[in-house]
Amino acid sequence: MTEIDIREIKGFRIGQAEDKDAATGCTVVLCGNGAAAGLDVRGGGPASRESQLLSPLANAEFIHAVVLAGGSAFGLDAAGGVQKYLEERGIGYDVGVAKVPLVCQADLFDLTVGRPDIRPDAAMAYKACEGAYQDGPDGKPGNYRDGCFGAGTGATVGKICGMERCTKSGMGSYAVRVGELEVGAIVALNALGDVFDWKSGRQIAGLISEDGKGFSDSSSQLVKYLTPHDNKFTSNTTLAVILTNADLPKARLCKVAGMAQDGMARAIRPVHTSADGDSVFALGTGKVKADTDLVGCLAADVLSEAIKRAVMAAESGCGIRSAARIHSDRHQYTGV
Repeated sequence: MTEIDIREIKGFRIGQAEDKDAATGCTVVLCGNGAAAGLDVRGGGPASRESQLLSPLANAEFIHAVVLAGGSAFGLDAAGGVQKYLEERGIGYDVGVAKVPLVCQADLFDLTVGRPDIRPDAAMAYKACEGAYQDGPDGKPGNYRDGCFGAGTGATVGKICGMERCTKSGMGSYAVRVGELEVGAIVALNALGDVFDWKSGRQIAGLISEDGKGFSDSSSQLVKYLTPHDNKFTSNTTLAVILTNADLPKARLCKVAGMAQDGMARAIRPVHTSADGDSVFALGTGKVKADTDLVGCLAADVLSEAIKRAVMAAESGCGIRSAARIHSDRHQYTGV
C-alpha cells in the first residue's frame, strides 16, 4: 500500500473557493462526464440538495459533481454555479433539449464563526470549478489544499460547551494505492465532538479545557448535563467524499460510504449526533475491478486519516485556536 496525493486519482478534479473574512467557502469535486455515486447520512441534521439522486432506487446511474459548502441551508444555492459551469462545457444528462448537470450538495453550519450574512453562492462555486482546472504549484491538477480553505474555512470541532471552547478545524485529505486500486477521502471537519488520532487513541482536538491549557472530553459533558443541552446546536456537521477508481455500481458505493462512516466514528467522539448532519459521498470512476468490502475498509482508513489531517493542517482564526497552537501552548505550560 502506497500513500498518494488525493489529486492523483484520475477522473476527478477538486477545486476550492472561500471568503476568508466571512469564514466560509465551498469545495467542488468534478467528475468529468460522470461518475457512479453513493451516499450515507448518519447525522440528525443534514442540509443537502439532490441527495435522493444517490438512492439505489433512483434512475440516475451517474452524477457530474459534488459540492461541499458552508452557510448551512443558505449555502445550497452554490450548486447552481456548478451547474452553470458544467452546462457551458456541454456536460450533463442529455434530455434532448438540453444537457442537465447532476450536482449533489451537502452543507455544514459555520454561521457563528465569521459573518452569518455572507454564505457560499453560485458565484463562489463557479470560482471553485475554475480552481479545479488550475494546476497547483506542485503541478498537480486543481487548487485543493488541506487546512482552512473551501468548505473547511469556517470549520470547528468540540462545541458542546459553546464556541468559546472549541478548536479550529478545516479540510483534510488522504489517499492510498493498492496495486491498481486507488481510494482517497476529503473531509470538511466541523463536528460537535472531539477528534482523536485513530491509531493511538489520543485526543488531538476538540473541547478545550476550562483552564485553556489542553482538552476536555465532550462525551463526559453529555453525562454531566443529562438533560437537553442547548449549545449542542451550535455550528456542526462533518462532510466527506470518498474517491476511488473502482468499478462499483451505485448500490455498492452506498455500502462503501456506509463503511467509510466507521472511519468517522473512529476519529470523532461523540459522532452522528442529532446536532450533526454527518454525510459521506462515495464516487467511483469504474476503471478497476475491486471487491466492495476492500474498498469500504480502505475508505474507512483514509477517512480517519483525513480527519486527523484536517485538524493538524488548520490554522488559528476568527479568535479560535488551532490544534497545533493548543499543543504548542500546552508544551509551553508543561514542558511535555
